[in-house]
Amino acid sequence: MQIEIESEGALRVLLETRGELRGVVVQRLDLRPLSDTLRKADARGAVFLGCTFDTELLAHVLGRGAMVFPSLEGLPFEPYRQALYTPDELLEGFDRNEPRSFWTASRDARIYAWYERTRRDAAVPVFDALAQRLHDHAIDDALGDLLHDPRRARKVVGVMGGHGMKRGDPVYRDVARLSRRLAERGYFLVSGGGPGAMEATNLGAWYATRPEAELDAAIHVLARAPTYRDDGWIATALDVRAAVSHGGESLGVPTWFYGHEPPNAFATFHAKYFSNSIREDGLLAIARHGVIYAPGSAGTIQEIFQDAAQNHYGTCFDVSPMIFLGTKYWTSDKPVFPLLERLAEGHTYGKMLSIHDDVDAVVAFLEEHPPVPFVK
Repeated sequence: MQIEIESEGALRVLLETRGELRGVVVQRLDLRPLSDTLRKADARGAVFLGCTFDTELLAHVLGRGAMVFPSLEGLPFEPYRQALYTPDELLEGFDRNEPRSFWTASRDARIYAWYERTRRDAAVPVFDALAQRLHDHAIDDALGDLLHDPRRARKVVGVMGGHGMKRGDPVYRDVARLSRRLAERGYFLVSGGGPGAMEATNLGAWYATRPEAELDAAIHVLARAPTYRDDGWIATALDVRAAVSHGGESLGVPTWFYGHEPPNAFATFHAKYFSNSIREDGLLAIARHGVIYAPGSAGTIQEIFQDAAQNHYGTCFDVSPMIFLGTKYWTSDKPVFPLLERLAEGHTYGKMLSIHDDVDAVVAFLEEHPPVPFVK
């Protein structure tokens, strides 16, 4: 079993109890204060990710066969980060008195600008591609720590829908109310982390401990800046978030592939990736207790069939509910649901499909249909 060490305190305890580093992964620590102790430890098979060494310690661990991934300099992000992002970390540099400062000065925008420069190249430079992969690996690891914490089991439910959904629209309110009710019942809500339906999801979870009337009042305030292109979009969100001192937890899983969409302020955690393909597949895979589809366009429809493939072939081992919000939208405007019903004929997930206009009906179906093991 591999042991992950992400703090100096944990490393000290390990050295005191085991006295060796075999099979240990040490992530992004300054090891110089422990150099004398570490040089006495067996480091065979150890892995060091982005750690800082003095010359003698580095020679020691390399000489014992350890693997060292060096720090990467000159990047606007930390490729070996130990935790998921917070909204405030991504918004760092935003000045509410200068609404456009998000696009020019925030940490999120600086990373996106770097990514866009590398993405325009015919071939992404090897160093940049490696840095992105290392970063996304670190996000995967941090996400696993969050979702598989033995102290707290999480019943993860995903909500997908369009990024262009306006604050204050009836369907935005429905998504927020639905998410609030699910979070209130102990589900852990996950969205794509951006604006529109994604923001409504995380907003509803944030208000899980508050009366629904307060959520409605919050949406009224947010609607002053209906879309993420409006200058007050971030500032109004920060004001609304500040009105609830201890909001409910939820997760956003955004990507710099769609970096023109800012992260929303209501997700407690943001697992932000460079690779959209890893992000899309992972976002659906972690939602073991089901995915709810609010109205959306091409991106949402892509997610529907990606989710259907996971259920159809059992690639995630369980079969989970797929619930559609908006009967007319999903049977007439974008008639995906009838096709999906045909596709699911004779398969277990055919019994996991449902479509509703009523939020309470969505909640009831989800509670009545927990995930079941996939059987060929």
